[in-house]
Amino acid sequence: MNGLLMFLAAVCVLGPLVALHEWGHYIVARLCGVKVLTYSIGFGPKLFGWTSKKSGIDYRISAIPLGGYVKMLDEREVEVVQHERHLAFNNQHPLKKIAIVAAGPLMNFIIAIGLFFVLFMQPSEQLNTRIGKVLDGTPAAGVLSVGEKITGIDGRSINTWEELNYALAHRMGETGSLEVVVEQGGKFSQKMVPITTFMQGEQQGQDAISSLGVLPYQPVIEPVLSEVVPDGAAALMGLKVGDRVTAINDTPIKNWIDATPIIRQNPEKMLDFHIIRDGQLMVVKVMPKGIKQHNQVVGQIGVRVSHQGIMSIPAEYRMMVGYSPAQAIAKAFTKTYDLSTMTIDAIGKMITGLIGIENISGPITIAEVSKTSFEIGWEQVLSTAAIISLSLAVMNLLPIPVLDGGHLVFYTYELIRGKPMSESVQVIGLRLGMSLLLCFMLLAIGNDIMRLFG
Repeated sequence: MNGLLMFLAAVCVLGPLVALHEWGHYIVARLCGVKVLTYSIGFGPKLFGWTSKKSGIDYRISAIPLGGYVKMLDEREVEVVQHERHLAFNNQHPLKKIAIVAAGPLMNFIIAIGLFFVLFMQPSEQLNTRIGKVLDGTPAAGVLSVGEKITGIDGRSINTWEELNYALAHRMGETGSLEVVVEQGGKFSQKMVPITTFMQGEQQGQDAISSLGVLPYQPVIEPVLSEVVPDGAAALMGLKVGDRVTAINDTPIKNWIDATPIIRQNPEKMLDFHIIRDGQLMVVKVMPKGIKQHNQVVGQIGVRVSHQGIMSIPAEYRMMVGYSPAQAIAKAFTKTYDLSTMTIDAIGKMITGLIGIENISGPITIAEVSKTSFEIGWEQVLSTAAIISLSLAVMNLLPIPVLDGGHLVFYTYELIRGKPMSESVQVIGLRLGMSLLLCFMLLAIGNDIMRLFG
């Protein structure tokens, strides 16, 4: 059932993005006077569809839901009658070819900008970038302090935790120092944070903010169990609703937030839970179950805690975020640019070995993320769709034959030289591109399987 829900969620999120990507190719081809033969969502055998009586175009849904294609009249593929030669793609001016090929990724960029615009138009109260906690043993420890508000990273203005995460992500795999501007009590200061191991080695699997070692303000959550999941590790080992956790092993627990990392970091290891039950102190041994999340195995015991003791968040840690339509569209463009450059930067660092290829994700991860977004709410669904659309645009623009970016290289060469690249060179390029793309897909799917099954 979970697999079916993941598949349906992926279809709901990815399907429209693929359809609109191909529609970009389709509509520009028709505007340029090229005859379109087939518009397909998916590859392989046709499942269902129809043929337009007016245009003769075969609109179809195909069996393999891993993309789509627009097939155009082309003398390199079929014999074209004389009176239709001017409608063939291969006979078009290079600028028309470039426009048709670029229209697909451009459509994905437009979709991402539109979705981000909708999200930015929703006013919300957020935590500002004032530091709530500094983690021991991290680059920030001893340099940054609780209560300081981060306002800049490497000369870049920072207003939200999301912007901070993007700024830090650009430094993934790098060493050196991070220039951080902080504000406290109305006074600004600049600090240099060493990042000799930033997002490397033992820190892989963490997000960029946690790798730096700072966390937003976190309210106090009383460590009182309000629910114990049947058949979970806690229930099997004897923990009960109402138990107050006072320590795990030798670490005192006054806030449930302090218990969470201990549990997550100790999968399949026996832990001593010191608890108070009916006024009596006792110790219950619990072994967190190891589950796969993203790139790592984490511990889970199957409990929820009481939120009745959560303190109100102090005003100095809060901010209201809202934008006018003009500001929202500007923010949407900025976020699209930031995510695009971050993706390209990450690809470059994978090629040079600064970050691991285990970060590459495939269709299984997309399905899992899509399912999770539906469980969270419509805003998360739109955000996920925007990010996937952006990834489709950037990946398709890579200069790899078979992808749109590779074709753009061919047609740009034709535009500059005044003649097409030789057929033999194009065939070799397409074969190499197909092989590279196949290896990439196998690697991505392999990473997905490793995340699922360890």
